Amino acid sequence: MRTRIKPHHIVVALGVAIALFTALSGIVAGVAGFHSDSPITREVFGNIPAPLKVAFYTVIPALLVYGAVLFAHRVKNWQRGRPDNRRTTLHNAKHRMADFRAGVYMRTLLREPGAGVMHSLIYFSFLILLGVTTTLEVDHQLPDGLKFLHGDVYRAYSAVGDAAGLVFVAGMVWAILRRFGPPAWRPYRIRIKTSAEHAVIAGVLLAIGVTGFGAEAFRIAADGLPDHERWSFIGYPLATLVDGSGAVAGWHQAWWVAHVIAFMAFLVILPTTMLRHMFTSPLNMYLSHRDRPKGAMRPMPDLVEGDTELETFGASVVEDFSWKQLLDTDACTMCGRCTSVCPAHATGKPLDPREIVLKTGEVMARTGSPPTSPPLGTGEAEVQVPANWMFERISNEELWACTSCRACDEICPVNIEILDKILDMRRYLTLMESDFPSELGQAFRGMENSSNPWSMSQTERADWARDLDGVRVIAGGDPLDAEYLYWVGCAGSFDDKNKKVARAMALLMERAGIDFAILGPAENCTGDSARRSGNEYLFQMLASANISTLNSMGVRKIVTQCPHCFNTLANEYPQLGGHYEVVHHSQLLDALVAEGRLDLEGATLEERVVYHDSCYLGRHNDVYLAPRRVLGALGGIDLVEAPRNGTKGMCCGAGGARMWMEETIGTKVNDERSRELLDTGASRIATACPFCYIMMDDGVRAAGVEEDSVQVADIALHVLEAVEARDSAARAGD
Repeated sequence: MRTRIKPHHIVVALGVAIALFTALSGIVAGVAGFHSDSPITREVFGNIPAPLKVAFYTVIPALLVYGAVLFAHRVKNWQRGRPDNRRTTLHNAKHRMADFRAGVYMRTLLREPGAGVMHSLIYFSFLILLGVTTTLEVDHQLPDGLKFLHGDVYRAYSAVGDAAGLVFVAGMVWAILRRFGPPAWRPYRIRIKTSAEHAVIAGVLLAIGVTGFGAEAFRIAADGLPDHERWSFIGYPLATLVDGSGAVAGWHQAWWVAHVIAFMAFLVILPTTMLRHMFTSPLNMYLSHRDRPKGAMRPMPDLVEGDTELETFGASVVEDFSWKQLLDTDACTMCGRCTSVCPAHATGKPLDPREIVLKTGEVMARTGSPPTSPPLGTGEAEVQVPANWMFERISNEELWACTSCRACDEICPVNIEILDKILDMRRYLTLMESDFPSELGQAFRGMENSSNPWSMSQTERADWARDLDGVRVIAGGDPLDAEYLYWVGCAGSFDDKNKKVARAMALLMERAGIDFAILGPAENCTGDSARRSGNEYLFQMLASANISTLNSMGVRKIVTQCPHCFNTLANEYPQLGGHYEVVHHSQLLDALVAEGRLDLEGATLEERVVYHDSCYLGRHNDVYLAPRRVLGALGGIDLVEAPRNGTKGMCCGAGGARMWMEETIGTKVNDERSRELLDTGASRIATACPFCYIMMDDGVRAAGVEEDSVQVADIALHVLEAVEARDSAARAGD
């Protein structure tokens, strides 16, 4: 039977090929003995004894094969994962290259200027130095008539090499100070995750740079300080300092040996330490584009009809993750940016997104065949992984603390998908173990028995519109003859605060002449909270019922005020056959104002307003400007931003089904966020999500600030208030 070629076989073959090429290049150069007659150049391996040359072209290829074999073991670990379609096609090739360039050009790292510039100094100069070395070796292989590294080309080559070396050493010194310097120089996310491995890596890389300059200086001195070497603007001045010190030829050999040993050490630690991210991170970024929206969870088989052969659901062992999720763990640079933006971690909860990645990688590494070196240690002196079982390393408390805000995924400079791992493990706990916070049981029962997590009667869904003549309630199954179906959502239907938002939105649509209708009792919960808490069965039950209703009505356009409903309807219902044009109410209001259908002329709001970004509207769906444009269209408004806004906005704390769970550890997320919004001096806080509205209002009141001082409300309420005040003033003037 023929052995199928697998990715780890390709890695070994590639490593062997590069090693053979390296060894042959030494043999060819030694046998041919090509030599340039130009006085303005330098001899490769000048002053280096033959035994050292032989050792160089023997040990380096051996280390290349060694590294390829160890790296292949890691690739073999990735192959343990489930299939994940990340093929490159004509449709996604442009996206893949854009993601790849964002990484290799350091664009994602430069979101944080300090770390980005430091890393860029090291990264780009290292690439240039690699090119300098490769250029020298290529010229070394060429016959006399084809050699190009002489004259002005050599002068420029020398200057470029020294410039890159200087930048590289400067970057490494900066990195060492940032990692090991005074506490004030070290960000929190780095202080809590510094280990001996970082010291080894920094030491080896710095040694490569320093020994390179040392070898260059003594080489130039041993050659008698030729004038053309002045272009080596670092090496030449150093050479003048050591010239005449005696035995410069011997010192040159010693520094050269040290330089080569440093490079060999680099090859040794490359596959076994976090340095592997030099290969895995660009690969991960290239493969980051996927065939589902970023707001959608991974689809699962039909659980309602039982149409699946799976015996377990969610993720509890390494093999339950996809191969791409396992690649993630080896692509992690341990930078801690995810840690720095996690609202749960910031408020004292046990969750640290970086630890989720590293602990998953630990279980994968320790249970591999053969076992491989784990990612950077996660804090314990001796990490024990007795079995291929994720919950040996990851606690339930960590998983349930997540608000699914996606801040970790958004800020990751190498596009690691952290949230998917958390939600997949939640799926296992809920579906296979019924192991979830007790408070969720009530929400589950409400969704299962009453079709909403509030456990309210479905007959009350349209009560908020009882006295609004312009709101039509259509029975499920009847053809929809309106342009839009207004999906009110559970909060808009049952929560007193958000009923006001539903009314305001209905009145604004009436003013704009929008033809819309609502489902009322025929509308069920979309199932967002069920799915994010791992109850895929309940989600599919609710979603299937809704999709059946919507499809039978011929629904095409839906507007909703809830970003969670928006995300589920637009991004997840297509997995089950529900395809609709879904807009968030902020997007619709923005379009209506821009088209002049919603007249805001003369509508003013003479107050300072701060807008709080909804995670499911922003990071999950990239809608940031529409709510701000709607508010900005009001006259006299002073629209300000919180320190954390847009892609870096802080969560309200209610996502990921946290709306239905008690928060007993650390500071409440909504209290923390509310204080940040209050510190802007705003007299109004605007939201665009019913959960955010509830959480921000509760947080502001918990801070002791009354409604007559700071008003929290949805953007629709702010706009309607301004419009009605304008109309009242106009009537009074008449």
